[in-house]
Amino acid sequence: MLDVIDLNIEFHDHITPETVVYDFDLHLDEGEIVGIVGESGSGKSMSALAIAGLLSRKKMKKRGQILFDGVDLLTCSRDTLRKYQGNDICMVFQEPMTSLNPVKRIGWQVGESLRLHTELSEDEIRNKVIKMLEDVELQDPESIYDKYPHELSGGMRQRVMIAAALICNPKVLIADEPTTALDVTVQAQIIKLLKKINKKTGTAILFISHDLSVVRKLCSRVLVMYKGRVVETGEVNEVFDFPKEEYTKRLIAAIPRMEKLEYE
Repeated sequence: MLDVIDLNIEFHDHITPETVVYDFDLHLDEGEIVGIVGESGSGKSMSALAIAGLLSRKKMKKRGQILFDGVDLLTCSRDTLRKYQGNDICMVFQEPMTSLNPVKRIGWQVGESLRLHTELSEDEIRNKVIKMLEDVELQDPESIYDKYPHELSGGMRQRVMIAAALICNPKVLIADEPTTALDVTVQAQIIKLLKKINKKTGTAILFISHDLSVVRKLCSRVLVMYKGRVVETGEVNEVFDFPKEEYTKRLIAAIPRMEKLEYE
């Protein structure tokens, strides 16, 4: 369904061009959950933004292919790309307060993709939004619909962002550090929710994180990135239990675990 082949990303907003992603490859099947891990600056978020089509086409040079159902998202027209963004490929970011509009009500924001990609009436959109807010396990979704972002907790806002990403039944959900800004108990709830959504809808998930313990609970395969390159990839248990690369070994040893939390 999604194939990234030899992706290279080079910034051109400085005097000297700077390459931040080298020869990145990724294959994602329908319903699969794949993790990308690495320290800050490793290129994992930049790769995810490229897949989502959210990188500027002017200030950087991108080489390679991002094939989604046979369409190259790197070279297709802007109009073609917009048909996929928010519809087939959606993204959830680390801090929902920077993604949610503070002056728009929750219901309007969750339903925005439906207005862009469907011809549903406002009543139909409202009904679908309330059902989606219920599906992401928000209590009293009718009340949440009319609230503003600042009236919700961090965990509730992240559930709202997941609802907004899923409202059009996408084939791919890209989650970029979606639990980092949350306390560990809420992190566990969000991971459990993502697993439930994946099982129920078959939506493939690309999960970006620096926390290997979270990735191990959620993902079936993992890519380890370091300085813009994929240095190791494979089944999660194989990579975590028998790491081959020295960087992977150091990463596993350095990152705090959350093994006692229940994600199942």
